[in-house]
Amino acid sequence: MQWFRRTACMLLAFVMLLFCLPVLTEDAIPLPTLDPNALPYNADEPENLSPEQLYGWSAILIESQSGDVIFEKEADEFRYPASTTKIMTALVVLTVLGEEGLNGTAVCSETALSALDGEENVTRLKLEVGEEVNVRELLYATMVYSGNDGACVLAEHVAGSIPAFVDLMNEYASVYGCYNTHFANPHGLHNDDHYSTARDMAIIANVAMQNETFRDIVRQRSVTISATNKHRERTYNTTNEMYNPGTSEKANRFYYEDTIGIKTGFTNRAQYCFVGAAERDGVELISVVMYAGKDSRWGDTIKLLNYGFAQYVSVSPMELYAANPIERATSGYSLTDSQRGSLTLSIVPADEAAASARIIATRESVEDMKTNFRSLAMIDYTKDFVAPITAGEVMGTVTWLMDNGQPVTYNLVANRSIAERDNLPPTIEEIEARTNADTNPFPPLSVELVLEILAILAATVGLYFLIRFLLFGRNRHGKGPKVKHRYLR
Repeated sequence: MQWFRRTACMLLAFVMLLFCLPVLTEDAIPLPTLDPNALPYNADEPENLSPEQLYGWSAILIESQSGDVIFEKEADEFRYPASTTKIMTALVVLTVLGEEGLNGTAVCSETALSALDGEENVTRLKLEVGEEVNVRELLYATMVYSGNDGACVLAEHVAGSIPAFVDLMNEYASVYGCYNTHFANPHGLHNDDHYSTARDMAIIANVAMQNETFRDIVRQRSVTISATNKHRERTYNTTNEMYNPGTSEKANRFYYEDTIGIKTGFTNRAQYCFVGAAERDGVELISVVMYAGKDSRWGDTIKLLNYGFAQYVSVSPMELYAANPIERATSGYSLTDSQRGSLTLSIVPADEAAASARIIATRESVEDMKTNFRSLAMIDYTKDFVAPITAGEVMGTVTWLMDNGQPVTYNLVANRSIAERDNLPPTIEEIEARTNADTNPFPPLSVELVLEILAILAATVGLYFLIRFLLFGRNRHGKGPKVKHRYLR
């Protein structure tokens, strides 16, 4: 009987302990807040951003073309990505199916739609079992409206089953170098084994933005699924508030003119996330904010983008050259030339690739490239700088090596005409050209030539008599006796 009482007391104590343990609810999840020791953020000085001025627990900003990291905060900490997962979902769909595959039809199976059973208050496109939907329209709606059922249908359509599609997601993540990422589903609803980092999400987003169809998807403010065998036409609006210019100051506070995408996310455990992209004057940036507040994810993103645009600029090789153009001295120019033969060379693209070439770099790097352009570029002069020179005449080339290793070439052209000097003695090249063009083996007889010959003969005769006089002039009257001594004895 004593053992029964001891066992009963132990069970009672265990039950009481269970009731005393804290229950993890939405209210119990810590909310993102600013570091109380952070300096106030000054929007007029975006370049002075510090990690403590962001609400998000993790953040990163990269320059798209190079992949260079511009700013980061806890970028390698594991976070739940929520619906930003759908960036990888869309990327896998586009990679596997290609453009042609997007024209097909996906059938919504019970297996795919039942994957969300038990999930409440999640965003759905409200697809029905047996509904036949155009794949392209389904992909657009899934991304723009963040439809979780759409992600499941797409996954099954592409890989045959959701688990097989998830395997593809993880394989692609590994290929892209995202080793701190693991996906457990195609939609991003919470799973302890479904995680990533701000850095990995930036890499995935940057790869996705290289796909023109993906870029078009994330630019959409709203999309439409045409009428199907189950539904009338449906329209879905974007969840990206940075696209909404709004009609009031409150609605307009998160609008960002340069926004070009990408994807929102939220779960209780992930809190609010946003992977964004913006482009300004040729500079494209990718931002990631994870575990932030509903509004602070937008504010953090704007801070990051403004920081990046304050650091990086886009410039063409032509603009670099224009800061310090080449000036060359010429010879044989007319004495009436007001610039004394000085010639400035303009730069003109040799082809379309050179015309569209852009360099993305920090402001400091751009200034350095302007100063040292001639040592950084390959300059080849193809003509001598001898008058006459015609405006627009190609005098040489400039070749610039882009960051991707591809050379772009520009022509160096004369910016003005320079006349030849009057009565200028012919050059050796001109004499040779005239000689080669003359078919007469003898020079033509002319007054000038006769006078030249007579002058040469006269000079020769005069020289002869001069020499003769100097040598024999003192004895011209005959020989006399030689005087041996000129003194008297």
